[in-house]
Amino acid sequence: MISQNTIDLVFETARVEEVIGDFVQLKRAGSNLKGLSPFSNEKSPSFMVSPVKQIWKDFSTGKGGNSVTFLMEHEHFSFPEAIRYLAKKYNIEIEETVSSDEDKAIVNEKESMYLVSEFASKYFQHVLWEEEEGKAIGLSYFKERGFSTETIKKFNLGYSPNIWDAFTKEALGKAYKLDYLEKTGLTIIGEDKQFDRFKGRVMFPIQSMSGRVLGFGGRILTNDKKAAKYLNSPESEIYHKSNVLYGIFHAKQAIAKLDNCFLVEGYTDVIQMHQAGIENVVSSSGTALTSNQIRLINRLTKNITVLFDGDAAGLRASIRGIDLILEEGMNVKICTFPDGDDPDSFAKKTPYEELVKYLDENAKDFIQFKASLLIKDAKNDPIKKAELIRDMVTSISKIPDRIKREIYIQECSRIMDISEDVLFSTLAQMAQKDLTEANKKFKQEQKVFDVVKNETDQNVSRVDIVNLLEKSILEILMLYGHHEVEFENVFIQFDDNGKEFETIEKVKQKIYERIYLSLQEDEIELANPIFNAIYIDLVSQYHQNELFDKNNYLNNLMPEHAAVVTDILMNDEKYQLHGWLGKKQVFVKEKDDFEILSRLVSETIVTFREYLINKINKDLMKQIQAETPEFKPEEIITLINDYNKLKVTITRRIGRMRTDYN
Repeated sequence: MISQNTIDLVFETARVEEVIGDFVQLKRAGSNLKGLSPFSNEKSPSFMVSPVKQIWKDFSTGKGGNSVTFLMEHEHFSFPEAIRYLAKKYNIEIEETVSSDEDKAIVNEKESMYLVSEFASKYFQHVLWEEEEGKAIGLSYFKERGFSTETIKKFNLGYSPNIWDAFTKEALGKAYKLDYLEKTGLTIIGEDKQFDRFKGRVMFPIQSMSGRVLGFGGRILTNDKKAAKYLNSPESEIYHKSNVLYGIFHAKQAIAKLDNCFLVEGYTDVIQMHQAGIENVVSSSGTALTSNQIRLINRLTKNITVLFDGDAAGLRASIRGIDLILEEGMNVKICTFPDGDDPDSFAKKTPYEELVKYLDENAKDFIQFKASLLIKDAKNDPIKKAELIRDMVTSISKIPDRIKREIYIQECSRIMDISEDVLFSTLAQMAQKDLTEANKKFKQEQKVFDVVKNETDQNVSRVDIVNLLEKSILEILMLYGHHEVEFENVFIQFDDNGKEFETIEKVKQKIYERIYLSLQEDEIELANPIFNAIYIDLVSQYHQNELFDKNNYLNNLMPEHAAVVTDILMNDEKYQLHGWLGKKQVFVKEKDDFEILSRLVSETIVTFREYLINKINKDLMKQIQAETPEFKPEEIITLINDYNKLKVTITRRIGRMRTDYN
């Protein structure tokens, strides 16, 4: 196990903006940084990072936390894996404590698959560099491709022996379970035998953005016509082809720095470009480009340059991906290489300066590209020319930004020698068609929604209110729990004539004590289980520690709890005092005003009590209507009257507090 000293040092050293900056393109927004959410498909950035507080918050999904929780959410790391990743990033030596058998056994299925994949990668590398077959076949192949020793090691390239079960036997001998070998696709299990999927192939590990091994691509080196030239790992819990880009781990920093991503087709294209000095390059690994892959790039840059070889047939087959890129709001350019060249071959023979110059001078926007690609066929054929223009307008219609659409319409008009009015009219027709289809879909969904709307509206409203109240209690505890302020204790008394009157006693209490004792008096637990767990934990923390460290507290929370606490910390610049009740606002400068804090706590507690009384009364009314009530009707009515009296007292107290506040 990792020692606590190491964990503490990692938390002290890691900078949340640097860690997240490896995965998301962040831009300055006042004292914070913002970017597109890496957890949802959004067009406008709602992902916020606070360098001052060392936390992040994703407002599109509600997730939040520190650098460790980000890695756990984004990369699905376990806590120890996130610590190890950060220790490696910041060159921190990891101290280990003795692990028990029980600790070793607590590894879930997904983590086991990651461990198997990591072992396989190291095994294939060992075979390539240390065993005769690997050196003679695998290493020779990579050298012939022009890859240097440094490049081969950088991309962890390897070789799988041409023996049916060499890897499987080695893995089983190291106590890796056959079940996980099969689930990762490394081993195929037949009726009476098991064998290696990648037998006799050079191996390309496919890594996530953080460097975890997700799967493999394997290239066969023989002329066996029955075997596929390239073979990829099958879909699994950790490997989804449509969500992965080959080379993203090595390219992410260069992509963010240069604000551009080169997109190629194959593994060797990526590797050769890197070796030539162009590091902001990734590959879709021979599969059709997907929206999820584009969104992966979108986290780092808005600009993609697609690199194609000079094969015209291949170009036509690949232009579908351009519309997908435009649809995601990205800027796309296309660069083609001379006939007979692809990114791999061109990069291998071209010096760095010339390569950079070629890519810069030959990158065309998609309108120019489509025109140059298809205009020859359409030049003397009006029908084909009309189809080409419609194809261009279809691509333009995918662009979400209205200004960009208009600029591209003007460009299309100039290149194709057709009036802008006609193009705008065609664009409008396409938009109307899309709108009609969207309306149809919306109406169908609305019918389904209307069936359950009346049944759920009241429940949704109730849940929103109770969540708001409970979250307000947590906010007060988190931000001001350690403050000691003066509170009023109100006692109801009666004079000799039986007339009711109030007496007020002023006492000094810490805010966390006031909240705890008030809720304990009514035997109240927070309805939201996560809120309740945080509430109990916070009270315990304040009770045990005179000085409460918010950042240290956040570092030790599980992701679900961290998201709630982060939400509170990210929004403590302003505190709205029950906007749905009094529309009162308490600003930052007033937070240290103990009188206001006292009123804030008191109003929150009595409002919560009022809500609970209303809920109890509703439940009691249902008891009266029930066929077999828990109590006799007259007993229920007595209870309701008692609660109504209490409600009047509480309502009066709320009214007095508001009057005092004004």
